[in-house]
Amino acid sequence: MRFAKVTQRLAGLGSEKWAVHIEGRRRADLGEPMIFLSIGEPDAPPPAAIFDVAERQMRAGRTRYSNGRGEPDVLRALSRLYTERTGRSISTSQFLFLPGTQTALYVAMMVLVELGDEVLMADPYYATYEGVIAAAGGVAVPVRVDPDHGFHLKAAALEKAITPKTRVLLMNTPSNPTGAVFTREEIARIGKVCEQHDLWIICDEVYASLTYGNTVFASPFDRAELEKRTVVVSSVSKSHAMPGFRCGWIASSEEFCAAALPVSETMLFGSQPFLEDATAFALDNHFPEVDAMKHAYERRAQVLVEGLRASKTVSARMPEGGMFVMVDVRKTGLSGRAFAERLLAEENVVTMPGESFGAGGAGHLRVALTVDESQIAEACRRIARLADRLC
Repeated sequence: MRFAKVTQRLAGLGSEKWAVHIEGRRRADLGEPMIFLSIGEPDAPPPAAIFDVAERQMRAGRTRYSNGRGEPDVLRALSRLYTERTGRSISTSQFLFLPGTQTALYVAMMVLVELGDEVLMADPYYATYEGVIAAAGGVAVPVRVDPDHGFHLKAAALEKAITPKTRVLLMNTPSNPTGAVFTREEIARIGKVCEQHDLWIICDEVYASLTYGNTVFASPFDRAELEKRTVVVSSVSKSHAMPGFRCGWIASSEEFCAAALPVSETMLFGSQPFLEDATAFALDNHFPEVDAMKHAYERRAQVLVEGLRASKTVSARMPEGGMFVMVDVRKTGLSGRAFAERLLAEENVVTMPGESFGAGGAGHLRVALTVDESQIAEACRRIARLADRLC
């Protein structure tokens, strides 16, 4: 039977990247004790008050069809959030409510990318980016960043990669997998390159609230001169530990949202109103549980970095944001994939190979900060032990 060409473009860009995690889950299901550091799923529950709102609104009958753009309350909450963040008046017509960041990213690509268009992205990059670009018919163009200098994308490297076919820069800050956070100065320089070459910027900001130390989050959308060419995709999945709620959005210009609305409506005509109500409540309020979760991630990252400090063969640097740490295993002589496979087989620790996030992740592991400090410390001992056996 004949299938559409999109299936060919997406071949190999799905679950294969999670092979180590899938094998770890299989072994865990057989009763083997494993330490899972592979998936970026918060281990903390959502704030109880958000649950209460979702339940109350569901029982109040907020279970009927919604409109394609989003319920008025959540659009107003988003307007307040981005107006305060940018210092400009951001209207409710500058948002689309969608079921999660991944769906928002897919919509953005479908609106901006045509067959053969090139999309630039820092390498390493999130594992689904290649697929969502290919689904729209685009060509992913990785731009390598230096792991020894914090995985930061340089404007000069970006400009060098631009061709007549380049249409979009896909940014992610804080980065999954690297933990790099763009500074205001970096965004200004990168934004100028995008202006000069008339590029769109899609900015994945799902980890925006998770920055550490003196790091300050910045976005191209916050710069008035870049607002009309920027499409923000985000959600409450990470910020409020609500991945199963599937509550995300696009923030952009009124023109972009008007063009994107029919695309989103052909995919899913409206989300669940009671979940949109819960999201509005989440965005409008402050929760001690959210602060505690963020502090826990930062402490776990510190434990991991310190736990590998004595090793002569593996190392890690403190992330600037997000919920992952990149562990450098290049001195062992193994690829990230080979090291992850042996770490699983010999030490019962499940990680993600750096190569799952592009060639720029080679020789690294991505470690999720989603277990407690004692398990992080034990995982460090096992990682170092395997590295010692290899060298």
